[in-house]
Amino acid sequence: MAAAPRDPMTQSDAVESSDGDSGTHHHGALSVFLVFLRLGLTSFGGPVAHLAYFREEFVTRRRWMSERAYADLVGLCQFLPGPASSQVGLALGLSRAGYAGALAAWTGFTLPSAVAMILFAQGLSAWGAGVPAGLLHGLKLVAVAVVAQAFWGMARSLCPDTLRVTLMAMAACLAVAVPGPWIQVAVIAATAIAGLVLIRPQAGHAHDPLPMPVSHRAGLAALVLFAVLMAGLPLLARHAGAGAGGLQMLDAFFRAGALVFGGGHVVLPLLDAAVVPTGWVGRDAFLAGYGVVQAMPGPLFTFAAFLGAAMDIEPSGWAGGLLCLVAIFLPGMLLVVGVLPFWESLRRSRRAQAALGGVNAGVVGLLLAALYQPVWTSAVHAPLDFGLAVVALVALVFWRLPPWLVVAVAAVAGWAAGL
Repeated sequence: MAAAPRDPMTQSDAVESSDGDSGTHHHGALSVFLVFLRLGLTSFGGPVAHLAYFREEFVTRRRWMSERAYADLVGLCQFLPGPASSQVGLALGLSRAGYAGALAAWTGFTLPSAVAMILFAQGLSAWGAGVPAGLLHGLKLVAVAVVAQAFWGMARSLCPDTLRVTLMAMAACLAVAVPGPWIQVAVIAATAIAGLVLIRPQAGHAHDPLPMPVSHRAGLAALVLFAVLMAGLPLLARHAGAGAGGLQMLDAFFRAGALVFGGGHVVLPLLDAAVVPTGWVGRDAFLAGYGVVQAMPGPLFTFAAFLGAAMDIEPSGWAGGLLCLVAIFLPGMLLVVGVLPFWESLRRSRRAQAALGGVNAGVVGLLLAALYQPVWTSAVHAPLDFGLAVVALVALVFWRLPPWLVVAVAAVAGWAAGL
């Protein structure tokens, strides 16, 4: 039987991410870096909004991944500890251009806010802690539109029948009624079980590929390294004694990144307990950094860069900021690389497809819950807020304006309304 002709886009993707030609491979990683750098400069609104930006950029616009494969990836990263949106971005870069692409995606998405937070830490006394309230409010309103657009698109694709719509609605109600960092894991697990029991995949159902150039051996190595660091860093930090500030910081921020489900705001209590009682960072500086990071694009985990740069022990400044930044992201990176090769095998089985059908509905339900709380409730307080959010949604969905432009206009509109 003659081989089916390949899609031209698939051919170019394969050429661009080929490991055989290092120059082409580097070009692919550079392209990944530039795309994620733009997202890192314009993706306001927290992890839920980031996932919506990723979907619009890589599923709808660039078609790097199918809707179903993207939802499967989001479901996996929601289930793992760490910053889910950054883990999804890392996996997208890994799929596109290998390990270099993964590093490029993380660097591009994280760099803008990390640099801004380190600069803020170094100039805190001169800058002050204020962020214009109207500007921040405008960014929150555009996040409403971004998340609403993502919810509608994913619901149409991933909840095609009454059963999955019901699972989606139940997941959303549960997530709103019982807020907490563990509820996302509980919803994903419950909808996976429901899908396994209730969903019957069609015979010959096409499997959407999720190409990840990670071998099983490399995945096992990443999981072993995660376990060794998790168990070994506390012992090393405890016995290192005075003068081992860098090792103690590495231990504290690695544990914070490894123990957080839900990312973003959920990590703040752990970081507070690690740096304020120990005297590493003062309470006022901690709260000032937390206020400013809300106005930053990109991942909220870059708050770690501010804390590292503001340390009263050495290393501080740029060295401390980069150390804490890498330490808090490292657990999530290792877990994604470790689990992905086994995840792809599981996705091919009929039973796994049934479970993932439920998980996909659960992910959409979590997105709906997040659209209400905290995205809607923290942004829409008056008729003018509702109007600005609707205009932003129309601009994204019907006028098809680029997200960065909508973000900029919404920020200016929020600032003007605040005046």
